[in-house]
Amino acid sequence: MIHRSETRVIYGDTDRMGQAYYGNYFRWFEVGRSEFFRSLGLTYREIEERGFFLPVAECGARYHAPARYDDLLVIETGLDPAVRGGIRFQYRIYRKQGMELLAEGFTHHAFVDVSGRVVRPPSFIRELIARSASARPSTFEP
Repeated sequence: MIHRSETRVIYGDTDRMGQAYYGNYFRWFEVGRSEFFRSLGLTYREIEERGFFLPVAECGARYHAPARYDDLLVIETGLDPAVRGGIRFQYRIYRKQGMELLAEGFTHHAFVDVSGRVVRPPSFIRELIARSASARPSTFEP
């Protein structure tokens, strides 16, 4: 299941060459992840209020072309269905004009409880994802 969201590259996101700084892609991955959950009717805040946190355990990105100041970006966020321990999000970032692929990447998250102990993904999240999976496309498409 894939969710699309949009964001714009602001001047502060760019470096002296006028290109988006590479670390900002991880911020945009976070935008995609937050909006993915919101599209399911659940916010990060609500997950935390239920006593669960999702620290990043691993992440990576591959850059294909630079984003530039004032570009409107499309962030595609999906889940890796093969992952059973924690949750792994996959991302693609496109320049909206022409849908040019700029970057793709992933973040893998553990679930931890309020004491910091690693736990299985909670049932309310597993059930919400399962219910929503049939209603959404399951592959990345520009």
